[in-house]
Amino acid sequence: MQCAISGEAPQQPVVSRKSGNVFERRLIETYISENGTDPVNGEELSIDDLLDLKQPRSVKPRPPTLTSIPALLSTFQNEWDAVILETYQLKQQLAETRQELSTALYYNDSAQRVIARLQKERDEARDALSRVTVNGSNGAANGDAMQVDGQGLSASVLEKIDETQQRLSATRRKRPVPEGWATGDAVASYEVKDNIDSQFTGAKSLAVDSTGDFFLCGDSDGAVGVYDLKNGAFTTRSNLGAGAVLDGAWANDKIAVATSSGAVVIAVEGSAQAKFHQHAGAANAIAVHPCGDIVASVGVDKSYVLYDLHASTVLTQIFSDSELTTVTFHPDGHLIAAGAADGSIKLYDVKTSQLAHTFPAASPSAISAISFSENGTWLASAHQNQSSAIVWDLRKLTQLVSLEVGTAITGLTWDYTGQFLAACGLGGVVVSQYEKKGKSWSEPLRRAVKAVDVQWGAQAKSLVALTDEGAVSVLA
Repeated sequence: MQCAISGEAPQQPVVSRKSGNVFERRLIETYISENGTDPVNGEELSIDDLLDLKQPRSVKPRPPTLTSIPALLSTFQNEWDAVILETYQLKQQLAETRQELSTALYYNDSAQRVIARLQKERDEARDALSRVTVNGSNGAANGDAMQVDGQGLSASVLEKIDETQQRLSATRRKRPVPEGWATGDAVASYEVKDNIDSQFTGAKSLAVDSTGDFFLCGDSDGAVGVYDLKNGAFTTRSNLGAGAVLDGAWANDKIAVATSSGAVVIAVEGSAQAKFHQHAGAANAIAVHPCGDIVASVGVDKSYVLYDLHASTVLTQIFSDSELTTVTFHPDGHLIAAGAADGSIKLYDVKTSQLAHTFPAASPSAISAISFSENGTWLASAHQNQSSAIVWDLRKLTQLVSLEVGTAITGLTWDYTGQFLAACGLGGVVVSQYEKKGKSWSEPLRRAVKAVDVQWGAQAKSLVALTDEGAVSVLA
């Protein structure tokens, strides 16, 4: 038997109940008094847990090498050399540990200094933004400072949102399909009727007004134009001088565009009426509230901003945890949906600016298009470089169906009745139809039109597509 501590034969052997190892009594008692644990497995150990072992008494002979003074001196020298070597190694390890600790403390101090500097710069930037004013069409400042970082909405704005929601939601239940609306058979027969060259390079988006007859598009040079569907020609062309147009929307008789410079421009008949510079970076997308007086934009700075067009002021700015790429309002106006670069979709309460729900990312790529169905219960979305359109059920907050389009989707739009979902990409334009009786989906239309965006015309009797070459194609 050998002691588990000294490695020598014990004079008074005891065994531990916890580990079953044999120890010299004086050594294990000393260890227990200092640590209170078993030296082998670390469990709690007391003297009562030690059992004496009986062994015959025997005289241990001295090693033959220790029978003379020279041999003893040699042994002592070897032991001394071993102790000195171990001491040197311990000192070397201590020096290395101190150096590593010093380096870690230096990195920690540097990181804290960088964080403090960034926080100071952030606070200074926010303070500077809060002092920026919005210029009107006459070039004079409004005099009202912008509101940033989650400012609450005014009572008049909240009243307008509530009134709009009550008015629109009351007409939605059991609403019949309007007389003269396009049928699935009619949509299936659509062909390219007109193909008008807009002479817009790098055009990305298309927006339709409430009548379904006027379509807004812009290009990478900052120019915007309005296409008249009835006359088959562009009525206005102008350059807003705020950078490449990334998205556009109609606000009653006004147009609102988001630009690569971060500016949101409000224009009437091609003339800029107000410019907002709230985003730190590009403004990726824009949407108009159903009341027509509130506009929302999202940008690379991970925020969405609400604007009051009537007063030409910024209402609030809400920051998220990811870059926002798309935005749209619920048909009732009480929710706002923002697609993120991480593939998730965030639903916010417009009045409180609180995050109501997050639809998880069905793909790690950014959201390229989102659209609420007019029935108020469905939301369609698509990811960049993905060919499936996902329809979410807002009542159950789950995925309803995934529709395969066959091309990377760049644009999505529902018709007014909520039975036709049009999707487009460089592979063509596809329409999916939902049949309420059979609760099934079909595909009445697929046309080889290389489109970057698509919108429904009046009564869904036409589809207007913006091609990758800047031309406007009308399917009817």
